[in-house]
Amino acid sequence: MKKQETQYDVIIIGAGAAGMMAALEAGKRGKRVWLVDHAKKIGEKIRISGGGRCNFTNLFCAPDRFLSENEHFCKSVLSQYTQHDFIAMVERHKIAYHEKKLGQLFCDVSAKDIIHMLLQECEQAGVHLSRETHITSITFAHNSYHIEDEDGHKRKAPKLVIATGGLSIPKIGASDFGYNIAKQFGHTIIPTRAALVPLTFSAALLEHCKNLSGLSVDAIVTCNGTQFREGLLFTHRGLSGPSILQISSYWRETMDIEVNLCPDQDCQALLTEKRNKEPKKEIHTVLSDVLPKRLAVSICEELNLQEHKIARLSNAEIKALNARIHHWRIRPSGTEGYRTAEVTLGGVNTDEISSKTLESKIQPGLYFIGEVIDVTGHLGGFNFQWAWSSGFVVGQNI
Repeated sequence: MKKQETQYDVIIIGAGAAGMMAALEAGKRGKRVWLVDHAKKIGEKIRISGGGRCNFTNLFCAPDRFLSENEHFCKSVLSQYTQHDFIAMVERHKIAYHEKKLGQLFCDVSAKDIIHMLLQECEQAGVHLSRETHITSITFAHNSYHIEDEDGHKRKAPKLVIATGGLSIPKIGASDFGYNIAKQFGHTIIPTRAALVPLTFSAALLEHCKNLSGLSVDAIVTCNGTQFREGLLFTHRGLSGPSILQISSYWRETMDIEVNLCPDQDCQALLTEKRNKEPKKEIHTVLSDVLPKRLAVSICEELNLQEHKIARLSNAEIKALNARIHHWRIRPSGTEGYRTAEVTLGGVNTDEISSKTLESKIQPGLYFIGEVIDVTGHLGGFNFQWAWSSGFVVGQNI
């Protein structure tokens, strides 16, 4: 017997942050919404984010914290639904939160509070949610999108929203599904790459980092005309920490990055002064006043100065030490890739999407939200805010 096609006003594929937001907003407006996801657990990226506490937005969210081929594209969406709007929803649900640093807001208890809030809002708005549902075909005919799943169930709606995310963290279900649907309907994809991801390095540097594994410093990391000042972490796999994750979105193959390991100190002046005033001190002891001791010793060993008293330092050696601390130039060999990337750079070309409504300029009734679009935020809650804002905007326009 032929299965009947169920009619909806809107079908949203992908029940992550952006998809749930779009669904609950459309549902509040009386739309019949089918929200569908292939995963068993909804909102896994929310659950694992921020060490399980979800850095759900940033107090300083602004368009200049986002990367895109079109730097102006995100302005309208972010202005229609701000960080303060989402904070109001969090507070309405009495979810306790705190600012960690640099405007980053985290749940006090668990990221699951955010997932529960969104699911509760979806339920109250009458959203029909299907989990573990694998879509096998999407077609457009007679002003409707016709969706069929692997069990042969058919649904149709005049509006279709793609909220399937990017390629980051495939172990929780990331795939190229959204990009393929975009291409099916004539859209182009800005080449994708892993972003907010640890960088990888040569064997020699790796050995250096292994010896310093677990050590963290406040650092300025610069590449490609952009710099970030945040924590830098030495690990057995190389360099990580917020400053490295941030700069990874700007780094490209064959580029060097420059690291200032001691931003608040002029090491050349310090070493020159100590050479005059405390000549019998060992160099690494002097540097240990402004750097972690293990790092100070390691740098001295690297420059063959480990046994030296500071009195023996020549001006040239002071300059070399200063350069190694303040202008450490290193060339990454690559990144850890999508496996550990927080987000995906690139995506559906923004030139082909309305910046006001996020509807396709090519295909009527087709919308894109969240990470699948070529809009990528900095580390610190900006990508979640893009999900909430883009989801809200589509929810108001479908």
